[in-house]
Amino acid sequence: MERRERGNLTLVTQFILLGFQDLKNLQVLLFLGFLLIYMVTMAGNLLIVMLVMTNQHLHTPMYFFLGNLSCLEICYSSALIPVMLDTLLRNGKPISFSSCFLQLFFFGYCLGAECYLLSVMSYDRYLAICKPLHYGTTMNNKKCIQLAAVSWISGLIGISIIMVLMLQLTYCGPNEIDHYFCDTVPLKKLSCSDTGLVERVNLMLLFVYTMPPFILTCTSYVFIIAAILRISSSTGRQKAFSTCSSHLIVVSTYYGSLMIVYMLPSSSTLNKAFSLLYTILPPLVNPLIYSLRNNEVERALRKAQSKLCVWKSHILGKIARPLADLHAHHSPFQ
Repeated sequence: MERRERGNLTLVTQFILLGFQDLKNLQVLLFLGFLLIYMVTMAGNLLIVMLVMTNQHLHTPMYFFLGNLSCLEICYSSALIPVMLDTLLRNGKPISFSSCFLQLFFFGYCLGAECYLLSVMSYDRYLAICKPLHYGTTMNNKKCIQLAAVSWISGLIGISIIMVLMLQLTYCGPNEIDHYFCDTVPLKKLSCSDTGLVERVNLMLLFVYTMPPFILTCTSYVFIIAAILRISSSTGRQKAFSTCSSHLIVVSTYYGSLMIVYMLPSSSTLNKAFSLLYTILPPLVNPLIYSLRNNEVERALRKAQSKLCVWKSHILGKIARPLADLHAHHSPFQ
């Protein structure tokens, strides 16, 4: 274990991420499973970003926020899953002090921003469904940019406060982190200084970043469901309820698991299990729930696929013509 001296204390300069060492018999299976999840997550979210950027019909507030969410999910997953995969391969990964806190920064930044962005998306849907006559003027381009900026900046403010407090702690004890990424809960356990202030501020920020967005999201969906009940078509009601229930399940799981991990005392095994619910699951299922079941996105996908086929035929034609001319020029039957 690498350490450095400061006064009479020996300070930790490197941590060891233990990952899922309590499941040694499943390391290979876990590696393959998380690798597949990462590939699907990246493909789905990158596809959403590309479609929103390139398709004129998707230049609306709903898809603007969805594109922001997908960018967050890409950063979120890339900050966590590659390190997790490396940990599974090595059966425990050494990570430097600076790299550990850098991962904590990006993770916390995306986490805080996503909490508010999900509530912004639910508010956007509330305006679109319950206030359709005022939607165009209320949710204009300037308002969309402002709401997205507030979400991104809020994540930066929250994690900056946590980082300042966490970096003031002294780490001179054990350096093994019984988790699959650098998080405040396992890091606080390794500190040999008083963590009371960090814990109080962490709880306060958790409340600020989970309860108001969660209440706003639930309130928005109460009004949305009430509006859906007034739809005369049973098919339309069923489809709208299906979408709303999927959104609410993901949001409830996301906020609920956050509160369980950071507010309730639990074992490291339970922490890791609940952490998967807000670190791995949302980036994987959000593209499917928010967009890939949407008719407009399906049309954009078919349009992109047809363009790709035309482009591919054009390129193959350009390659084939010179080859055919070359073959005819050297043919022995000429």
